[in-house]
Amino acid sequence: MSAQITATIPVDIAGRPYEVRVGHGLIADIAGQCGARLRKPVVPIVTDANVHAAWGGAVEASLQAAGKQAAWQILPAGEATKCWANLVAVVDWLLGLEVERGDHIIALGGGVIGDLTGFAASVLKRGCHFVQVPTSLLAQVDSSVGGKTAINTPAGKNLVGAFHQPSLVLADLDALATLPPRELASGYAEVVKYGLINDAAFFAWCEANGAALLAGDVAARAHAVAYSVAAKANIVAQDEFETTGLRALLNLGHTFGHALEAETGFGERLLHGEAVALGMVLAARFSAARGLMGADEATRIAAHVAAVGLPADVRALGLNVSGEELAAHMLHDKKVDAGRLAFLLLRGIGQTFLTKDVTLDEVSAFLAGQLAG
Repeated sequence: MSAQITATIPVDIAGRPYEVRVGHGLIADIAGQCGARLRKPVVPIVTDANVHAAWGGAVEASLQAAGKQAAWQILPAGEATKCWANLVAVVDWLLGLEVERGDHIIALGGGVIGDLTGFAASVLKRGCHFVQVPTSLLAQVDSSVGGKTAINTPAGKNLVGAFHQPSLVLADLDALATLPPRELASGYAEVVKYGLINDAAFFAWCEANGAALLAGDVAARAHAVAYSVAAKANIVAQDEFETTGLRALLNLGHTFGHALEAETGFGERLLHGEAVALGMVLAARFSAARGLMGADEATRIAAHVAAVGLPADVRALGLNVSGEELAAHMLHDKKVDAGRLAFLLLRGIGQTFLTKDVTLDEVSAFLAGQLAG
C-alpha cells in the first residue's frame, strides 16, 4: 500500500525548518518518505523490542526495495531505557557504524526512543541529523515535535538533555492501532492538554470525541494528531528554547505529574501520560482553590479525564507519602528558577498561564488535602 498523507504541518524553526507528515502507510514507505536523507547503504535505526516486533519487517522491506539495509539498535521497552547506560550504548554503536554528521539516524518508537535517540544525535560529533518516526500517540502529538531530547537520572525526569530538532517527523496513524489501550489513553492526555492551554473549543471537541478516538475512530485520531502537532509547532516556532515563557505552557500538568512519577519510580505503576492527566486535574483544582477559576470548571476537567479511563484522583494511587514529601520532588523540576517554583495554572479552560508566586508550603498543604480527600 502506498503512503497516504492526511496532513503536513510545517515547524518553522529559524534556520532549521522541517515538516511533520501525518497519515497512513508512512512506516511501510519509510525509504520513500526519507528519500535522499538516507544517503548511505546502511541506515541506523534505534527502536525498542516491542516496536521492532510490530514494525521491523515493514521497515526492512521498504529499505531493501530501495537498495538499503537496516542496522538495528533494539532496546528494552519502558521509561527505564532513558538512562546514561543506554545513551552511552547508542552513541558507541553509532560511532562503530561510522555515522557522519551529514547522516540521518532514525528514531522508531515512542517518546522514550525519540528522546534518547535525539539526545544521542545531538552529542554525536557535536550534532548529527535524525528523523523522528513516533509510534505512540503521546510521541506523535507531543515529544517528537519541538526538539526537546533528554534522559532521566536518579535526581529526576529529563534533567539531562539538549534542544536538537529533527529533520523530519513521520506520524503514521497505523501505528496507533498496535498500541495497548492503556498506552493509547496515556497519550490522549497530551491531546487534551492543548485544549486546556488556549483552546476551549478543542477541549469541548475532546469531550465529544475522546471516547471514539480511543475506541478506534480513524478520523478522530487524524484530526487530534494534526491539530495537536499544529498547536505545538506554533508555540515552538515562537519560543524554541523556552526563553519567553510561551513554550512553558506546553508543560501544563507536568510539574505535579513529574512529582507523581518520581514518587512512583518512573515505571509501569504510573505512565507519563497518566501522570500528566492527573497533574492537569491537580493544576485545575489548585487554580480553583486559589480562586483563579471556578470549581465547576475544575470538576469538568476531572470528569473528562476520568471518563476516558485516566487517573483523576491522587488517592487512587495509594501513595504512602505526605503532601510535603510529594511537593519536595518539584524542587528538581527544570522550571525552578533561583529556587522559586514556576507553576502553570488556569484562569479557566483554555486560559493557562505561568506564575512564579507559588510557594512550596502552599503546594504541600494543597497536596496534603488531596491525599486526605
